[in-house]
Amino acid sequence: MTKKSHMNWSWIFMILFLTLSIYDFKFGILGFICMGTPIVHALKGDGKIHCQKYCPRGSLLGKFLEEISMKNNHPKFITTNQFKNFMLILMMSVFSFSMYHTGGQLNKIAFAMFRFMTVSMILGIIMGIIYKPRTWCIICPMGHASGLIKQNQDNRAKKAIQLETPKRAA
Repeated sequence: MTKKSHMNWSWIFMILFLTLSIYDFKFGILGFICMGTPIVHALKGDGKIHCQKYCPRGSLLGKFLEEISMKNNHPKFITTNQFKNFMLILMMSVFSFSMYHTGGQLNKIAFAMFRFMTVSMILGIIMGIIYKPRTWCIICPMGHASGLIKQNQDNRAKKAIQLETPKRAA
């Protein structure tokens, strides 16, 4: 039995996150769930299932930008591993820099997370209007990191199988 996708309604979580965080920045701490869940799924061996079935940001972009999107094809370079790696490194560097400057204060951590999530959402909306609604999903750092984790797991499994397979005598 296949699991149903939550993409039809998971956008509510993104709206709730943004609304609560505007009301009180402390709710910004919930952004760690959004960043961590795809990684947890990937570490469990589920690959990029979060992107395909659960992601609130992808759900929101897909649902609300469909009618206003220009639906242009995205530039080819954004699908390259080099660009995705660059985005992952850039976003994690900016995120790490922001976290470092919070001094470990919960209010500042929550605000930095809210700001990080909001800026990436705005980028996703702009890309979704200019190109196709879920263009952000192509370069999403968490999606790319999940894919890298899955790739690493597959490579390890392949090596383990190769080590277990007895070599034939020549």
